[in-house]
Amino acid sequence: MTAINAHDRSTAQWQQLDAQHHLHPFTDFKELADKGSRIIVKAEGAYIYDSEGNKLLDGMAGLWCCNLGYGRQDIVDAVSAQLQQLPFYNNFFQCSHPPAIELSRLLTEVAPAHMNNVFYTNSGSEANDTVIRLIHRYWDLQEQPQRKTIISRKNAYHGSTVAAGSLGGMNGMHKQYATLPGIEHIDQPYWFGEGGDMNPAEFGLAAARQLEAKIDELGADKVAAFIAEPIQGAGGVIIPPETYWPEISRICKDKGILLVCDEVICGFGRTGEWFGSNYFGVEPDLIPFAKGVTNGYQPLGGVLVGDRVANVLKAGGGEFTHGFTYSGHPASCAAAIAVIKALKEEGHIERVREQTGPYLQQRLAELAEHPLVGEVRGAGFVAAIELVKDKAKRQRFEEDDGVGGICRDACIAAGLVMRAVGDTMIISPPLTLDKAQIDELVDKARAALDATAAQLA
Repeated sequence: MTAINAHDRSTAQWQQLDAQHHLHPFTDFKELADKGSRIIVKAEGAYIYDSEGNKLLDGMAGLWCCNLGYGRQDIVDAVSAQLQQLPFYNNFFQCSHPPAIELSRLLTEVAPAHMNNVFYTNSGSEANDTVIRLIHRYWDLQEQPQRKTIISRKNAYHGSTVAAGSLGGMNGMHKQYATLPGIEHIDQPYWFGEGGDMNPAEFGLAAARQLEAKIDELGADKVAAFIAEPIQGAGGVIIPPETYWPEISRICKDKGILLVCDEVICGFGRTGEWFGSNYFGVEPDLIPFAKGVTNGYQPLGGVLVGDRVANVLKAGGGEFTHGFTYSGHPASCAAAIAVIKALKEEGHIERVREQTGPYLQQRLAELAEHPLVGEVRGAGFVAAIELVKDKAKRQRFEEDDGVGGICRDACIAAGLVMRAVGDTMIISPPLTLDKAQIDELVDKARAALDATAAQLA
């Protein structure tokens, strides 16, 4: 048995079948059918290849997840060996298996010291559904069942199930379904877009103190938790000012509520630390994770559970009525074990922290001089390039101008995958990039910016 042969059909035939039978996530189906999907047929290292033979530097590591890049035979071998020995068994009915147990040990070794338990899911969305269940169960066992409200942020992304999408703060999603009650949203710490005349430090404190004001408004005895991404990823790589996270931590401790750091994007080396909470010096009670944990080779998510919560759950008695058929799937756990070992033994995270991360940010900062660029911001191996109409006034283009889409297409033409979030171009490349590949990424990004400016002119 071999992989599906991309050469069995022409690009047009693949596109036709795709349009006829495949409903894509987060897609305008009519627009895609008119345009035709890009058919990706191969991947190696930091590059992907389409059915027309074009080679693209993958500046998004798949979808924030292929932190080790493509072509990792060690992960393939680990999954294959596990499928031959124990292809599946569940973790219900007081059963377990070695891959889930070993992965739990490894995860708690690299997690913050106070996090010593793991609950497995299949994705980041399910991890955040699980977060809601864990929060409610914790407060029930604490005999405070009235604590049900969870505070999140506007423009946050926590997944696309009904529960995770409700936690998130994306209006475009909320318009398409009825969100869950008991979830409130405060402003995001987006200094470039919303900081006004305040300096970043002042704005960071002001944004954080919205949490305190919201808790006081709702009543501290009603609020269960605050959830936030260390760096908002899908919202446009929003990096909070340095004053933000210390103040958030203080407020959560003073008010006695749980703190959840959604590490689905930031986890496993993205910032040059194992977790974004390490990068910002935060001690969360719960860490939902996914994506980079298996390098995208298998579906796996989960929640790292801090001792404060885990001790109550374990002592409380009674069944926690939650779980998934594939929670802790043996092959997915085998992939994650291989990934964690590779991250530890090959020194990728340390290299991003000390060498390639600073170099990437230094090179990207050069693009701030471009006439279209209002701000370049980043940390480790994640960054954003803000496209603006007027640099001095931080004035954005009109939504109908579609500048982000123009730049995204220019990136593809230049041989680079960058994602457009509105008019913000974002990157999250494999942690394996060397300095020559970083130079290639920045050169191609500059070419795309020049092509975008030329088209707008």
